[in-house]
Amino acid sequence: MTHDVRLGVDIGGTFTDVALEVRGALFPVKVPTTHGAPARGVLDAVSSALRRAQVDLHDVSLFVHGTTLATNALIERKGARTALLTSDGFRDVLEMGNEGRFDQYDTRAMKPAPLVPREWRFTVPERLRANGSVEHALDEAAVRALAPKLAHEGIEALAIGFLHSYLDGGPERRAAQILAEAMPELWISTSHEVSPQMREYERLSTTCANAYIQPVMSRYLLELEREMRDKGLRVPMMMILSGGGVATVDTAARFPIRLLESGPAGGAIFASAIARDHGYDEVLSFDLGGTTAKFCMVDGGRARTAMNFEIARTYRFKRGSGLPVRIPVVDLVEIGAGGGSIARLDGLGRITVGPDSAGSEPGPASYSRGGTQPTVTDCDIVLGKIDPGAFAGGSMRLDAAAAKRALGDKVARGANVSDEAAAYAVTETVAETMAAAARVHATECGAQIARRTMIAFGGAAPLHAARFADRLGIDRIVVPVGASVGSAIGFLQAPVSYEIVRSANVFLDENSLTDVARIADEAETEAAAFVKKALPDGTPVRRRRSAYMRYQGQGHEIEVVIPEGDSGWRGLRRLYDETYARVYGRTIPEAAAEVTSVSVTILGPERTSPARPSAPVPVSAGGTGERRIYDVLRQDWVTWPVYERASLAPGAGADGPAVITEPDTTTVVPPQFTFSVDASKYLVLERKRG
Repeated sequence: MTHDVRLGVDIGGTFTDVALEVRGALFPVKVPTTHGAPARGVLDAVSSALRRAQVDLHDVSLFVHGTTLATNALIERKGARTALLTSDGFRDVLEMGNEGRFDQYDTRAMKPAPLVPREWRFTVPERLRANGSVEHALDEAAVRALAPKLAHEGIEALAIGFLHSYLDGGPERRAAQILAEAMPELWISTSHEVSPQMREYERLSTTCANAYIQPVMSRYLLELEREMRDKGLRVPMMMILSGGGVATVDTAARFPIRLLESGPAGGAIFASAIARDHGYDEVLSFDLGGTTAKFCMVDGGRARTAMNFEIARTYRFKRGSGLPVRIPVVDLVEIGAGGGSIARLDGLGRITVGPDSAGSEPGPASYSRGGTQPTVTDCDIVLGKIDPGAFAGGSMRLDAAAAKRALGDKVARGANVSDEAAAYAVTETVAETMAAAARVHATECGAQIARRTMIAFGGAAPLHAARFADRLGIDRIVVPVGASVGSAIGFLQAPVSYEIVRSANVFLDENSLTDVARIADEAETEAAAFVKKALPDGTPVRRRRSAYMRYQGQGHEIEVVIPEGDSGWRGLRRLYDETYARVYGRTIPEAAAEVTSVSVTILGPERTSPARPSAPVPVSAGGTGERRIYDVLRQDWVTWPVYERASLAPGAGADGPAVITEPDTTTVVPPQFTFSVDASKYLVLERKRG
């Protein structure tokens, strides 16, 4: 078996992407996602890539997988029949939430319904105090009495979340043991393992979500792993986690909630590696696929992370309108805007796009799979940006007439404009929708966006990156090699790692530092146990630590990163004040500081960054043809030069306008940009001066 064949597989809402690296050569493959049997699409895509590279599955030395199946199961409510067991008096926490309103002026604002209906939420006598002492011991007889009720209701999965269990998981463990003995087939998730942090609403919501998707995800993962082994895979199948680490299938099957943002996390890792290798300090990662657009801020070569996010938002940009999930996650924003997003006229005759997508089944009208709704991809065909005969490397021939017919029937005639004008309006709407989301995200992060370098990847990103950058005032765009399968490439660059976040809830002084260190040591031991399962014996590991802190009286925390060389926690207050000043421009020196939780990540060996090559000598690029593109300003068709990316050597470049083609995507360079090929063969688009 060779040791330089690596395989990354990403299941998206529209396409399943494969990145196969063989001795440094990349073999990307995209196939439509098979939603009814996702494993079939994975096997088909992997087989195609292996044939192209002329290697066998038993040659693969690393296999990393990411999937949107967990997210889709939650959004579409296709999980297991799930019940909740909690402490007396807390049956309705999922319903009440934190009693906040995400829009105080909308009297009809609706939050998503809880994953567990009230009739399947059960309570038992049990109570821990906020300091971890016992107020009321667990009533084991009451727990045993629940088994017949759960069986009668046909419950498949159970979430157990007792009050303050993040301080002591003993009562939850005992309740799980009793019910597992009575119902061996029941899938059980406990909150002290899934999300051992304070704030009971977020903790219970996360645990219920884990229980809800665990049967579906566990069966899928174990089935796929078995099929891959039957076909010759000799190494363990690894899974990418939402926080950007890699873990075993066993860990992912136990905590599938950590897979929710696995695909987008791979994209953020991809952008982070490019930023480090090329010296880009401030980056906007832009991932545009068939279903969604994802943005992430990358600073100093590291994607920003968070402790929580929301799924299934009822209002696209409104915090608080979704189900909270409290796990380590790459801090990104994801919106329903992609190549498959459906365009239509609203009740006022305005053009709107998404968030619903045609996906791969039936897909855009041009796919000839039964779809009749116009999508962004159809509009790109109508405008001449996509060659219908060369889509997906020529493996899919698109129907340009069907795209134009759908756009005319559903949008153009109703808006009383030409098909081309309607197509342009759709793409402009998508650009502004993405820009609005990116601006909101930047504001929430306290980040400047215009001075950043955009790294664009995903099948549709190179088509729309320049127009999107125009809206944000960004002057430089990088389109890397393998952009169409960027997330799958990112999987191969992620280290084996696992992060544990534990609540501390102590005011900072000399005495409490001992408690903080003890909690961190316990988290480190637990995280190391997960990582060692995925690494050969004796493999050296690293650790990354941080504390989430706030001043006394504040409601939310900021992350304080502990320097790698710092062996202790003595300088924590100084680090907090420095971090707070960097974020908010001031400190509150007279206020006491509180540590609400600590985070410890154990990581395997770090990917070695290649030596940065010297800049190539600039030369004029040679075109390979021409393409007719619709110019909305002239309201006429114009001719743009076409360049084949494979024929562009490092140093080659030209002024826009231009169309740069490759098998799996197309880069559009508008007149206000130039393009060049850097030493890594990445396309670099830069705004013309003046």
